[in-house]
Amino acid sequence: MTTFGTAVWHGGLKDGKGAISTKSGALKDYPYGFASRFEGKPGTNPEELIGAAHAGCFTMALSLILGEAGFTAEEMNTRAEVTLVKQDDGFAITKSHLTLRAKIPGIDEARFRELAGKAEKGCPVSKVLNCEISLDAALV
Repeated sequence: MTTFGTAVWHGGLKDGKGAISTKSGALKDYPYGFASRFEGKPGTNPEELIGAAHAGCFTMALSLILGEAGFTAEEMNTRAEVTLVKQDDGFAITKSHLTLRAKIPGIDEARFRELAGKAEKGCPVSKVLNCEISLDAALV
């Protein structure tokens, strides 16, 4: 499978404006720029999108692994906090921290943590990120 996203940019770094789109249309000319990335202004940024992709991918991977083990989640909520830090040569994503809260009938805490850890390691987005990845998983 191959898919794509696009970005259009006009202007300089701080005064410029951009728009991000996805093949599916989930994002269509959605605004992003310096202010939304570094100053908390409205719009999105690459790190937010990576966080959403990581949370979504991990949760789907865990759903697969749970199914293979005979479990079905009633609900899973995953948050991926992506950390961008200034370094000598620019900026780098140094960490993605996954926080999972799940309701899965019939599973015990030890088995849940084992399967969640397996999903974190096997998730394709986890594999592509060149940073520290951590997981905080709990049953609710």
